[in-house]
Amino acid sequence: MKNRLLLVFALSILTAAISAACCQETVPRTESEPLAEYRLSNPSATQKTKDVYRFLCENYGKKIISGQQESTWMGSPEYEMDLIRKETGKTPALRGLDFMNDDFDGVTKRAKDWWARDGLVTICWHDGIYGGGYNESKNDAPDFRLLLDEETEEHRKMIANWDRAARALAELQDAGVVVLWRPFHEFDGKWFWWGKGMPADFIQLWRMMYKRYTEHFRLNNLIWVLGYSGEVRDGWYVGDEFCDVIGSDTYDGTEHRAGWDKLLRIGAKNKPFAFHECGNLPPLQAFFEKDCLWSWFMIWHTTWLEANKGGILREYYNDERVITLEDIQDIFR
Repeated sequence: MKNRLLLVFALSILTAAISAACCQETVPRTESEPLAEYRLSNPSATQKTKDVYRFLCENYGKKIISGQQESTWMGSPEYEMDLIRKETGKTPALRGLDFMNDDFDGVTKRAKDWWARDGLVTICWHDGIYGGGYNESKNDAPDFRLLLDEETEEHRKMIANWDRAARALAELQDAGVVVLWRPFHEFDGKWFWWGKGMPADFIQLWRMMYKRYTEHFRLNNLIWVLGYSGEVRDGWYVGDEFCDVIGSDTYDGTEHRAGWDKLLRIGAKNKPFAFHECGNLPPLQAFFEKDCLWSWFMIWHTTWLEANKGGILREYYNDERVITLEDIQDIFR
């Protein structure tokens, strides 16, 4: 009986050890985990791109980068940045932009200007299958059988649209600007056209863009951000070799530990997690208490930013655990 109890005890310890080892592959980087394990998916990435990615990974699990999505219809594209500076005396480190409504020239100019100020740049794209903006991104009805077939006119028209964004990103590459590129965001939410098919359709779509941008256009200034919705549905992961950061978003005012746990279950190897969109911020301490310190947060524009009242922005932007623009001067030069 005694030997049987000892055997059961030993097996339970062994099972716990195996489980811990498996989980260690998906948790954020620790001091004992080599930074070299975090590698960009594109082996031809520029040195500046590697430097930015290294910065993300070095701070991941220690500090959180402040981010803010811009708007362009509030009298000035600086509306959100000015509001934050007025409230806190500080500036977001990461600026979110959007190619929506074919704003390629405007976005590239503002991205260059922000980079020149030592800021970080992330770009998304609300776009229809063949062009347009937010309405098209929500209302277009894709036939993935045709869109994914390289012999069809539908495919050629879609690729021609993608190429317009690629040329804008190439202009940024020529200017030395590194972009946290976040296409097809919230894909598993299924409300944008790119998520209205099966998971396999989306995976093929993502990989198609990745290869065209990386191999055809040789865009080596991109850090590919795979931005799930808050659902983080199973079966939509594009593969370790096709992305560099994975993230989730929510507008429920929490630290989003629920999304974090779902991302862990994907099993992605050495990918920082990003809170790539949010509305009301939770108390900063919640990220630490719930053990989900995202690489960055990014508040959405206008009313979502304005809703952060009661000194919450001052709390964040004046805490040494939050990285602001003022903290990263000259780092990437």
